[in-house]
This record gives sequence, C-alpha cells and structure tokens, in this order.
Amino acid sequence: MPELIAPTSRLHSSWLGAQEEWGADAPMDGAGLGFEDDVDSPEGFAAWVERLHGYGDRTLPVEHGRVHATYWWIAEGDTYLGAIDLRHYLNGFLLDAGGHIGYSVRPSARRRGLATWALAAALHEARLLGMDRVLLTCDPGNEPSVRTIERNGGVLEDVRETLIGPKRRYWIDL
Repeated sequence: MPELIAPTSRLHSSWLGAQEEWGADAPMDGAGLGFEDDVDSPEGFAAWVERLHGYGDRTLPVEHGRVHATYWWIAEGDTYLGAIDLRHYLNGFLLDAGGHIGYSVRPSARRRGLATWALAAALHEARLLGMDRVLLTCDPGNEPSVRTIERNGGVLEDVRETLIGPKRRYWIDL
C-alpha cells in the first residue's frame, strides 16, 4: 500500500532507479531537485534530503528563488514511486507558472491513481496550514495531470505563456 513519507536516505537506490526511468535531464516535478544537487553519492543524497527537510521549517531562511515548502515521497515499502511538494506561499514565478503544488510519479508506477491520491493528501495538508486555495499548473498537453487536478476540484483559470512555456492554471478552493 503506498504512503506519503518524509524524504529519506534509505530510499537512495530506489530513487536513483526512478531517476534512470525518467532520464537524467527530465524534470522530476515536486522533488525539489536542483541542478547543483549531488544525488549520486550517498553523502550528497543525504545532504539533499536534509535540505528538503529544512525547506519546510519557516524559521529557517531559504535560498534566493525558493519558498518554504514541505516535501513528501510516494513510497511503497522500500520503493520510491514519486514525489509531491506543497509550497507554503507563492513568489512571482510560482504565481505565473509553478503553483503551490508540484508532483511526479515514476514512469513504471503510473496509471495507478497515485498522483490523484497524493494530491488529495497534499490538499489536506494545505488546509492544515491555513491555506484557503491553491494554484496548480500543468502543460497544456499533459492530459493525465489535467485529470488529476480536475478530479481534486481544480477549476481552470486560464492557459498562458510563461517563462517556462505555456501552462494551464487551475485553482482549488479548500
């Protein structure tokens, strides 16, 4: 049975397997992975996991361009299936293109309803943080993501050109 867990170094090997499925340069939305992050070595991976934990602590500063966010991994036993993050507030870029929540499911675990389930869980956490609505975005041609967002109550605001290309923008009232 899948569950949302805090990022953990214990899943390093499985996480690398997921990254290999996506391809080295593919975005892993919701994972919090930056270009500078060393995830190949156990030490680098552990340091990255610790940074992810720190992003959720509103008493700590975050790097330029980042916002406070809570990260979860979708896992089943010792298998990493994907990631989802909840950004506590929006900066200009996130308001335009990125939204409050990002998620991804590794290719071999898709078509099981994991993204829909994980998004519902993240929306619950957003309510607990006192948020009254959240923004989600996806590429116009990403029909699985459109279905995931709409199944969770997403209402399309618009489709617009952003710094990272065209995006469908949805609001979900909590």
